[in-house]
Amino acid sequence: MNRVVIHRQEKTGYIKPELHGQFIEFLGTCIYDGIWVGEYSKIPNYRGLRKDFVDAMKELHPPVIRWPGGCFADIYHWRDGIGERENRPVTYNENFGTCCLDTNQFGTHEFMELCRLVDAKPWLNINMMTGTPAEMREWMEYCNREEKTSLAAERKENGGKEAFKVKYWGLGNEMWCGGGNATPECYADQYRQFASAIPAFYSNAGKDEEKIVKIASGPDGNKPKERVKWTQNLFRSFAEFRQPPLDALDLHFYNWNLEKAEETESLFDEEDWYRVIRNCFELEDVIREQYSLIAEGVAGYPEAENPICEENKKPECALMVGEWGNWHGSSFSSIPALYQQCTMRDALTTALTLDIFHRNCNYVELACVAQTANVLNSLFLTEGDKFLKTPNFDVFKMYKVHQGAEALKCDYSMEKVDAEQILYTFASTKEDEIYVNVINIDFHKEHHIEMVFDVDVCYKESMLIYSQNPRDCNTFDHPDRIRARRGDVPEEIQRGYRAVVPSASVNLYVFKEQIYAV
Repeated sequence: MNRVVIHRQEKTGYIKPELHGQFIEFLGTCIYDGIWVGEYSKIPNYRGLRKDFVDAMKELHPPVIRWPGGCFADIYHWRDGIGERENRPVTYNENFGTCCLDTNQFGTHEFMELCRLVDAKPWLNINMMTGTPAEMREWMEYCNREEKTSLAAERKENGGKEAFKVKYWGLGNEMWCGGGNATPECYADQYRQFASAIPAFYSNAGKDEEKIVKIASGPDGNKPKERVKWTQNLFRSFAEFRQPPLDALDLHFYNWNLEKAEETESLFDEEDWYRVIRNCFELEDVIREQYSLIAEGVAGYPEAENPICEENKKPECALMVGEWGNWHGSSFSSIPALYQQCTMRDALTTALTLDIFHRNCNYVELACVAQTANVLNSLFLTEGDKFLKTPNFDVFKMYKVHQGAEALKCDYSMEKVDAEQILYTFASTKEDEIYVNVINIDFHKEHHIEMVFDVDVCYKESMLIYSQNPRDCNTFDHPDRIRARRGDVPEEIQRGYRAVVPSASVNLYVFKEQIYAV
């Protein structure tokens, strides 16, 4: 029997809502068609933002959205996307084979309106490859300056009466590849310049009211040797002489599925099912590795020669995962670029990855799935006026209960099939409720699990994401083939409950702690 003992009295960390972040980029049809259709489109919209997308995002209450890239950020000049739309320049987008004209209709103000509508914090990634520190500083002033400067007046003239107060700023993107094929030492030199040019935004009282979170470009998480050397060498470079301001390191990790060129996202065999699912667990090791490397790097900073000065002050550098998700090889030949379907296999790896973040909530500050619409591990697919929610959407919606909850210690006793674990669980608590995730990766069989608690609980409800065929996905002809639905009521046992977990499924059980009057 599979058994998990959930210790309500032993909390292991706070689950930051930012771990459920989203990422959008000018890639394929993620922005144009996926999010932006224009104010005069026949597709229902909120001032150009497609209504079905915005309404669905509101259901998720995404804590943060990262934009404009990704690789696109390396060539994006923010002034191209402000002012009257009919006067904006037309450029050409070659990003990952997108290969089309870009009218720049979706820019800073449109992005901020999207964030406002869905109540998300914006993360802006600045251009360090073809941009300059001056361009970055002006964008920050334009977005965040409250005093009546010329840039603040220009923002107001363009419709931004109030400062946008953007907190998260990424300084470069994947600098080891598309961002310039930089060495960590080369990037460290660039980072010093850009980070030092960031405005402080002091108030009249002399206090930094809206702290800018300065995010450095972290390593390629998929290269075991390179990712270690990148982080080690980057911090060694930062440790020399006076240290630049630094708040976070942005790690990127994709669950690559490149083994079989002939395989598509929805046509795979049982062996491929397990291979892709197993590969997503590597991220947990990468997170812990990078967290330790950051700690070692900061510890290597020299002590300040003059204690009065701020130089050499050791930063509290957080780890962020700015891009993650399944990347199937078939998407390289997709038109539009990097478009891929999302089956139950993607739903399971999405749930397993979110639980990796939940378990490691003391190590990871923020994470953004790549990408929200029409690209890679997406939550939404569109085609003209057609719109659907993939099973990944249901995972994020079902898992929303964990945002702001406390992770709980769990003890496991799990059966193995062919020496492999089949059921994976996670538990958290908020107020008087306990949330238990159970994911069954068995391609064919259901399994039983006992959930035992160190406090008295009563069952409240359960949700289930399941389809009889693990290769199933939602299509425009059948947009609701896979939807989260009510699960079966588990059997009550001593100190807990026993549940039947369907094959290839994601399950959430909600229990309420019993509090007796004294």
